[in-house]
Amino acid sequence: MPTIIEDFDATRVTNVGTKFIGDATSIAFGCVGSIDGETELLELVKKCEGVETKKKTTPQKMNLTLSGHVKVDVLRDVFGLSNVGLKAGVYSYGADSLSKPFVLTADVLDEFESQTKLIAFSNCVAATGLKVTVENGADEVAEIELEFTAMIDDNRKCYYEAIVSELDEADKDEFIEQWHTNFTPDMVIDTP
Repeated sequence: MPTIIEDFDATRVTNVGTKFIGDATSIAFGCVGSIDGETELLELVKKCEGVETKKKTTPQKMNLTLSGHVKVDVLRDVFGLSNVGLKAGVYSYGADSLSKPFVLTADVLDEFESQTKLIAFSNCVAATGLKVTVENGADEVAEIELEFTAMIDDNRKCYYEAIVSELDEADKDEFIEQWHTNFTPDMVIDTP
């Protein structure tokens, strides 16, 4: 019988990775300070004589905000910076820049109970354009804040999670490795 975790207190996010669609494997995102996600719902309301009598809500997407220190190659792919037709080492951003869709994975730690939760947003795109901010005289390197949209994938999901101690022991290590290097919505489907 699998272990069931009843309490999980998220205290830290680490091991964040991105796998851009078309790439063979995930790459490190950078040093993330925080991840915030909020689901956007579609409401269907039934009114009787002007009074709401029934309401049904369904998730449509998640709006994510990440803050941290992001690797240069990740930022370039997220915002669609390109050096096509430019001299070596020169990248540009403009009207033809396209954000690459990607999968975002991470570990969320419960340091009180020594538990790890794997999380994945399987179909992400940039929700804002490129921002450039530099502050002279700062005593700390500012974290970059990025906004993404986690859209519904082929399984009609936008978020996945798994607490490591609840996973099947038989293939746990391989499953965790694949989660971080090559997450796909199909890998979490239970096949008879």
